Amino acid sequence: MSWTLPGRLWRSPQNVWARRALFQVHLWAGIGAGIYIFLISVSGSVIVFRNELYKTFVRPPLVVEPSGTALTDDELKAVAKRAYPGWNIANVWRAKNPNQVVELWLERDKKRKQRVFHPYTGADLGASDPAGIRFTLWLVDFHDNLLYGDTGRKVNGAGAILLTVLCITGAVIWWPGISSWRRSLVANWTGNWKRFNWGLHSALGFWSFAFVFVWAVSGIYLVFPDPFTAVIDYLQPDEAQRGLRSGDEVLRWVARLHFGRFGGWPIKTLWFLIGFAPVILFITGAIMWWNRVLSPLLEKGWFGRQPLVEAADTVVSPVTFSAEINLTGAGNEN
Repeated sequence: MSWTLPGRLWRSPQNVWARRALFQVHLWAGIGAGIYIFLISVSGSVIVFRNELYKTFVRPPLVVEPSGTALTDDELKAVAKRAYPGWNIANVWRAKNPNQVVELWLERDKKRKQRVFHPYTGADLGASDPAGIRFTLWLVDFHDNLLYGDTGRKVNGAGAILLTVLCITGAVIWWPGISSWRRSLVANWTGNWKRFNWGLHSALGFWSFAFVFVWAVSGIYLVFPDPFTAVIDYLQPDEAQRGLRSGDEVLRWVARLHFGRFGGWPIKTLWFLIGFAPVILFITGAIMWWNRVLSPLLEKGWFGRQPLVEAADTVVSPVTFSAEINLTGAGNEN
């Protein structure tokens, strides 16, 4: 029976060439960006609770016993310069309480140290923030900027675009056909671990799709907001002078949805848990990649050492390579 392309996609999409091509895009893009998505997902889940972490790690103001005359700002700067040669003193922060420690900011080559000093003796009392606060700030900077400023932020934007592509291609190749789509909603153990791994990847991808897709698109917006605001300006140009437009409110919600900044603890807990879905998807996807790509190559000795005569006379083309590793079995869970 001959079916049109829409009919084949509806009934038996596994044999459609375009779906196989999307499977290749999904497979290799997922492997290429897997470690990045793994780290961004874990850090994003943790910093959902950033405010709670700050409150947990914050410490009360450090107060010392007065001893003699308090050092002046210039005297404290001189002490700090002796302790950290080559660093410039950017700021001196004193509290209203003269017995509270004095915070000094030191800068060198775009790096900053924030230290607290004894206001009377000039002793270096350590970092101004507790280790927990510093780690949380580090984790936020990693998630937002990959610890590399504006360049890292743009790389994050490219990563969000790639994650969007993974979501779209994953949604297309998830569809198993009208006769068996319900089976793809759950992962059942049938004694075959490869089939279970495929089922887990497929089911988790389906149930977490909306969340991951929103995080991906909102990630693009947070790095590249101009195209989004340009669309709002185009759709609502006459309302630009009337305060907050409905489109602006939509963009505000895009940011809230990315960080789970609504609904309190229940939403934050849900965001935290589902934030690990891409981690599991990467692991199950990597296992499938191993089974489909590396395992056949290892079995056929592609990475082994060939005899010199055979190696000299053998030319492997990309077509032969693809045929050997049999990547066209998209949708085959075995």
